[in-house]
Amino acid sequence: MKALFVQIKCELGRAYEVASAIADAEIASEIYSTAGDFDLLVKFYLEDHVDPGHFVTESVQRFSGIRDTLTIMTFRAF
Repeated sequence: MKALFVQIKCELGRAYEVASAIADAEIASEIYSTAGDFDLLVKFYLEDHVDPGHFVTESVQRFSGIRDTLTIMTFRAF
């Protein structure tokens, strides 16, 4: 399993709606509201064979109200 973080910028006034939709889909490990350039920080765990690019475009960006995403890849360094 590998951890993948995605920062999500939502359309104005839709952050709670987007967070709720992602939670209802049961694809995220953790969902946080954030301040700054992005509205949400979402942690996903992917099986090693799952392509992160396909996952983000097909499973995350499909939710209505998402305006932009920034994917943060993690690596086992320790």
